[in-house]
Amino acid sequence: MRKNILQTLKFIAFLVVGVALMWLAFRSVNFNKLVAELRVADYSWLLLSVFFGFVAFVSRARRWVLLINPLGHHPSLMNSFYALMTGYLANLALPRIGEITRCVALGRKEKIPVDQLIGTVVIERTIDFISLLIIMITLIFTSSSDIGIFMKESILVPIEQNVIAVFGSTWILWATLFVLGSVSLGFIIGYRHSLRKIRFFAKMFDLAKGVINGLKTITNLKHKWEFVFHTVFIWLNYALMTWVVVFSLEVTSGITFGNSIFLLVIGGLAMSAPVQSGLGAFHYIISRGLLIVHDIPLEDGLVYALLTHESQLIFVVLIGAFSFFMIFRKRSKEDNG
Repeated sequence: MRKNILQTLKFIAFLVVGVALMWLAFRSVNFNKLVAELRVADYSWLLLSVFFGFVAFVSRARRWVLLINPLGHHPSLMNSFYALMTGYLANLALPRIGEITRCVALGRKEKIPVDQLIGTVVIERTIDFISLLIIMITLIFTSSSDIGIFMKESILVPIEQNVIAVFGSTWILWATLFVLGSVSLGFIIGYRHSLRKIRFFAKMFDLAKGVINGLKTITNLKHKWEFVFHTVFIWLNYALMTWVVVFSLEVTSGITFGNSIFLLVIGGLAMSAPVQSGLGAFHYIISRGLLIVHDIPLEDGLVYALLTHESQLIFVVLIGAFSFFMIFRKRSKEDNG
């Protein structure tokens, strides 16, 4: 009972945050212009975007199978896909609960210990984070400076202005943060055994250990190059999924594939926000990114964000619901048989 109440409160809290972010995203928008842009948008490009998303999900399911095989289990690609999409559906209720949900779904279907599957998901998320980080760093240090412009105008400049207003100079803040960070790191390393008695730190240490072990596991995979291929292929399809939507609107149709990688990065960061499926966070950061970097009006940027986010959301709901039905319906028939 207490657990159900806690889950309900979490759902409400995350939803409130998402609604607040949606309000921030749309508060200064000309809704008449936004609706007019939605009416003239070419929705056929959304079908292509959804197709690339589907291909990425299938590739992700195959990559998950490659991580599970060394554990001595060989789930089918179909069941892995159903479990994956069931997890994405669950994320609409609570952020990150889908990671557990898909492990439970596949574990019950294929008779695999759930804790082992959770370990593979930790590895997956580590690789995804590293991949996004590599893409971001590549953007910063290449001729495409979109991410640098966005970070400077939307994050660094406002922070600098506030810091100067409070401290009079930015170097005082950075020096203070450096000292505090060094002292904190030294304290954690020196007292790590004592800190393990505290539940929060124990989880953090276990997570770090799991990430390190996960990276070691990848080097020992039987099909490591297939794993690398699927990792690259997944992000390529994510990039294509993001890019083709620009052709739905005349004002964004001039954005090249290379420039759309910027949207992939900031969109990926927004989707990691602690709200259901990036609700509000995605719309806010994408529309502001298009405004700052490409000088696209806020209304048009929000139309692009709506088309991208909601098309994928509808796809996840439909395929996720079907996958949930299939993976549990089949199990029920097998058990009764």
